[in-house]
Amino acid sequence: MALTGLFLISFLVIHAGLNATIWANDGGEMFNFSAHFMGSMIVIRIMEIVLFIFFIIHIIQGYVLESKNLSRRGKGYKINLANRGSKWYSRTMGLLGTLLLLFLVMHLYHFWTPSRLGGIGDIQPLNEVDYDGKGYHNLFEEMVRIFQNPLVVILYVVGCISLAYHLMHGFQSTFRTLGVHNKRYLSGLIIVGYAFAIIISAVFAMMPISMYLGWVK
Repeated sequence: MALTGLFLISFLVIHAGLNATIWANDGGEMFNFSAHFMGSMIVIRIMEIVLFIFFIIHIIQGYVLESKNLSRRGKGYKINLANRGSKWYSRTMGLLGTLLLLFLVMHLYHFWTPSRLGGIGDIQPLNEVDYDGKGYHNLFEEMVRIFQNPLVVILYVVGCISLAYHLMHGFQSTFRTLGVHNKRYLSGLIIVGYAFAIIISAVFAMMPISMYLGWVK
C-alpha cells in the first residue's frame, strides 16, 4: 500500500506540473506540446500502463484494508477519543478513496478516452491544432469545453478536496510504513505532508476554476 502510494504521489507531482502550463496564457500551446510529449514517448506510454496497474493495486489494497479494519472493530472503543486519538480523515480513508475513485473515472472519461480511444458517448475525438506545420491533439480546447459546465467544475473541486484530505493522512502514513519513526523527523514529515496535500490539490482545483472563469486563454 505504501509503495503504490509513493508511486502515485510522484505521479501527482508530474501531473500537476503539466497542468500548470495552462497558465502560460499562450492559447494552450505549451500545454499541448507537453501533453503530446507525454503521450508520444514510449517510456511514458509504458509508465502509463504501470500507473494503471498501481492504481488498481492501490484501490484493491485500500478496500481490503478497510474491510479488515471493520471486521476487527466489531465492537466500538469503550472511550471514543475522536480527533484526540486520530484525525477524522485518517478514520475515513475508505470513503475518501471511494470519492477519489469516482473522480478518477470521471476524469478518465473526460480526457483519457478522447486522447487514447477517440472518445466515448458524448466525448468526441480531439481536434487537431497546427504548430509550425505539425498537427497536435488540442487537449487544451477540450479542457476549455469540459470546464464550461459549472456542475463538472464543482465535482472536480470536490474531488480535489477529497484528494487533499486523503493525502494529509496518506503522505505521512506512507513514510511511516517505510520505516520513518523518529519523532523529530515525523513532525517535519507531517508538516511537509500537509503542505504537499494543500498545494497539489489547490493546483488541480484551480485548473477547472480558471477555465470556467476565463482566467486562461
